Amino acid sequence: MWINGREQEMLPASDRAVQFGDGCFTTAAIANGHILQFDAHLQRLQEGCRRLLIDRVDWPRLEQEMRRLAQTQQQAVLKVIISRGQGGRGYSGAGCGEATRILSLTPYPQHYQALRAEGINLTLSPIALARSKQLAGIKHLNRLEQVLIRAHLDQSDADEALVLDTEGRVVECCAANLFWRKDGKIFTPSVEEAGVDGTMRRYLMAQMKRAGQTCHVVSVGKEAILAADEVVICNALMPVLPVRQLDDVRYAARSLFDQLYASSKKMDA
Repeated sequence: MWINGREQEMLPASDRAVQFGDGCFTTAAIANGHILQFDAHLQRLQEGCRRLLIDRVDWPRLEQEMRRLAQTQQQAVLKVIISRGQGGRGYSGAGCGEATRILSLTPYPQHYQALRAEGINLTLSPIALARSKQLAGIKHLNRLEQVLIRAHLDQSDADEALVLDTEGRVVECCAANLFWRKDGKIFTPSVEEAGVDGTMRRYLMAQMKRAGQTCHVVSVGKEAILAADEVVICNALMPVLPVRQLDDVRYAARSLFDQLYASSKKMDA
């Protein structure tokens, strides 16, 4: 782990990431020494900091650190965290110094290849996401909802969880976005009120638009997923997986998965 450019494991307890979850993060795949979707991940961090009013980030240095770490890896996962840093009194961030940069490398998950072939099982999560336009879309450090979703998921036989918001609308999975196909049309849930606007979600939607396809962004209940002809999930690491089953409903089609997976393989580093 590298904190502000130094290889170390210790973060001061006074850092606002510890005190308040005051920051944002991104998780990227590394292949052959390069960060896939590098610009998208950097833009995600910049957008998160803009939304959270974190303005003292040394972006050129962070970019150098990210690229330098990636150069040492053939296949790995890079996680980058930015916190507001240390300082302030109570909730106030007034008086904070430079933002804290935390970078870490972990092995790339090897089970995705098998899941692409087999498909995954989804289960409906009992944990609902709170709706907030101020925080929706960005990957902020307050992930307690996802921690609880994952805790319930770990008690099931499913691979991932279908997550609704507090009004019963489909948002995402525990750690992935989703698309589905019904009667030849492609859909994805809105993340304007809750959830994360993932880098892979954005990339795939851009690829569909470039191909002249319409991806309908909708606010719907779980019934739309249960009635779908096909469901797929995605994130920056998977990058795309087919859904085999949601509780008792099975999906056999794979045409949307084949299309989106082929698109994901065209990503530039």
